Amino acid sequence: MSRPLLHTAEELHGLPRAGRRAVVMTMGALHEGHATLIRTAREQAGPGGQVVVTVFVNPLQFGANEDLDRYPRTLDADLRIAEGAGADAVFAPAVDEVYPGGDPQVRISAGPMGERLEGATRPGHFDGMLTVVAKLLHLTRPDLALFGQKDAQQLALIRRMVTDLNFPVEVVGVPTVREEDGLALSSRNRYLSPVERHTALALSRALFAGQDRLAAQAALRARAEAAPASDERATALARLGEIRASADAHAVSAAGGGLPDAVRAAALHVLEEAGRHEPPLVLDYLALVDPQDFTEAGPGFTGQAVLAVAAKVGATRLIDNIPLEFGAHS
Repeated sequence: MSRPLLHTAEELHGLPRAGRRAVVMTMGALHEGHATLIRTAREQAGPGGQVVVTVFVNPLQFGANEDLDRYPRTLDADLRIAEGAGADAVFAPAVDEVYPGGDPQVRISAGPMGERLEGATRPGHFDGMLTVVAKLLHLTRPDLALFGQKDAQQLALIRRMVTDLNFPVEVVGVPTVREEDGLALSSRNRYLSPVERHTALALSRALFAGQDRLAAQAALRARAEAAPASDERATALARLGEIRASADAHAVSAAGGGLPDAVRAAALHVLEEAGRHEPPLVLDYLALVDPQDFTEAGPGFTGQAVLAVAAKVGATRLIDNIPLEFGAHS
């Protein structure tokens, strides 16, 4: 690699700095999703800026029964991808460089927000993630830090940490990159057999089914609100031949304003079907949440939400999500 490969904090601190510095933090096994992050960092930093990619498999993020030893380590390939995407340097420290005293006695706590969804399934995971992100922010001293929206709860927690603890860095979220069949790019996709991958496609199909339900219900409501909403007026419309407007008015009246529940139901239907596949999809959670604190969106929710899913197919656990926008009458 013609770009600098750095292994120690001393080497990193000795790296000449030019313009704005953007950092992309990874655990290696880079793929097109990471390359997209690096290219975006290159654009954000500008031609006179600097892009630093970190490659570090953080042991604090793995539980006792998780795949730390199994996690792929492909540094040579990572260097090629990083350079091709526009990185100026790669920082790939050893564990004892990041944690010179062994497991850190003082760690960042993710608080209640880190105990939901992924945090409930993987206790301590977000404490470990925030601890290493905080350390790497101190070590790399960036102006910008870019993270993928695929890990929506991680991104939300990093933003909260940066705000709550006054880190002098701008956090930039980059949209999820998907393969042609819709599966969100992940280092863990390589573990899926062809039949497991077929089942795993239900994750993205479920999310898009929820998105479609939201769009359809919003259009339904718009049509119904353009027509009289009472039963009497709807019946009068039907007599005039406006059958669709009449049906829409009745449907909105019956729906009771539970659009978030309708979105969840549409997604859950796809996931339940996949649970009957061979191999089956084993659902961990499906949630529609407020991205500010990852609490569930209630019946009258408005604004941006995240529809998130986690499931196992075979031995591989996958996550995915999409952002949704709920209008004032959702």
